[in-house]
Amino acid sequence: MNKIEIYTKDYCPYCHRAKRLLSDKGAVFIEYDLVAQPALAPQMESRAQRRTVPQIFIDDRHIGGCDDLFALDQAGQLDPLLRHI
Repeated sequence: MNKIEIYTKDYCPYCHRAKRLLSDKGAVFIEYDLVAQPALAPQMESRAQRRTVPQIFIDDRHIGGCDDLFALDQAGQLDPLLRHI
């Protein structure tokens, strides 16, 4: 099983879109809410080299944000990453 992690903020519409796409594909993910756990922000910034949310990782590979996730899906490259080949 692959490991999907997403750093979010509860009020972020892009976070909600990204989570909805992953959920619609049946993906199970670990969510790190930076509002509830602000101490995780430096970890996210170090891993992603970005400060915005969402930041998405699949098997420790940085995917990027919401637009990056949707671009992968439109290119037909997201399902293989989610192991829905």
